[in-house]
Amino acid sequence: MTVLQDCRSREKLVVVGAGMAATRLVEELTNRAPGRYDILVIGDEPRLAYNRVLLSSVLAGELSVEDIELKPSQWWRAAGVEVLSGRKVIKIDAAARRLLLDNGESVDYSNLVLATGSRAARLPIEGADLPGVHVFRDVQDVEAMSRLKEDTRALVIGGGLLGLEAAYGLARRGVDVTLAHVMDRLMERQLDAAGADILRRLVEEKGVRVLLNANATRINGSSRVENVEFADGQTIPVDAVIFAVGIQPNADLARQAGLDVGRGVIVDDGLETSEAGVFAVGECAEHRGVCYGLVEPAYEQGRVLAMRLAGQDASYGGSVVSTNLKVSGVRVFSAGDYLGEGDARRIVCKDPRMGIYRKLVVRDDRLVGAILIGDTSGAADLLDLIRSGADISSQRDELMFGPPMQEAA
Repeated sequence: MTVLQDCRSREKLVVVGAGMAATRLVEELTNRAPGRYDILVIGDEPRLAYNRVLLSSVLAGELSVEDIELKPSQWWRAAGVEVLSGRKVIKIDAAARRLLLDNGESVDYSNLVLATGSRAARLPIEGADLPGVHVFRDVQDVEAMSRLKEDTRALVIGGGLLGLEAAYGLARRGVDVTLAHVMDRLMERQLDAAGADILRRLVEEKGVRVLLNANATRINGSSRVENVEFADGQTIPVDAVIFAVGIQPNADLARQAGLDVGRGVIVDDGLETSEAGVFAVGECAEHRGVCYGLVEPAYEQGRVLAMRLAGQDASYGGSVVSTNLKVSGVRVFSAGDYLGEGDARRIVCKDPRMGIYRKLVVRDDRLVGAILIGDTSGAADLLDLIRSGADISSQRDELMFGPPMQEAA
């Protein structure tokens, strides 16, 4: 039987941010050390934590906001965790170990975790603040985009994960969607040219026009968006613009408190900041010069920090970056050194007709990278092999030719 400590003898742990990283940290910590901490989670959104990865499904009308909630209110109560929603921390007094909230209240802490996430970036171009210009980041953004009527002409700027998801969600709602990307291929941080070309064709089949090498330079309109100009002289008439051009870590609170900040809040291998007793996880954290901006690294960081706060030995050495998502209705997996330049061996099998692309990158009989498009079966095993560095010389064919490719052959 677990005996909870009296709350007066427990350390006060405050988590600023109530998103996916915070939820995973609290879940791990309450499992590992129930009753050790008096935990308060403060979130500025007026709702409980939800799965941002599924926002495009909400936009497409396939799921509701309630469907993507991570944990119901009764779970937080049963875990003994207090959640303060719709409140913003405006100041950290590290010397006094105290937080100031936007309503004038203050909160003391013994240990503090920053899980403040990130915010959507906007291009610094004229017209970026006109009515009809949106970003795609949270439930509020989705609710605003969901009000766009059928046949509305929308331009999504950005051909990464967020841009593709926004374009797909809008197309599913009957919006006339064009996606413009400044690079020569979609998802250039996750895909090579051949894989990106297959993805582009699959996306276009779902009703999204794709413009590559398209550098938006100005948004025009008298009282709201009317058209967008590009560097090549092209002008596209639109009724709405959605920026999906990346994210910026929310590090202002840490910076104002005097913590070391680069692009994000700088942490060591224990996820501790430059201030003792203050930690950071998720998209706001910068570890060894890297801000990941992805869910899996945030979950790994949450697990490691939970272990440390529970008194266990653990350290975070960085993450193997991987993507395993349904992008615009298409299954896409990418991990590790997916380009495989230099002395790496690249093994490729593709069937454009079926929309399937498989690429393994091998170096010294070790799998170092992979791309799967269309069929991502076996992705988890491939990621384990990349992380472990195991010898794969005896199983290359088995890894390369999944069932769909065998049927195609």
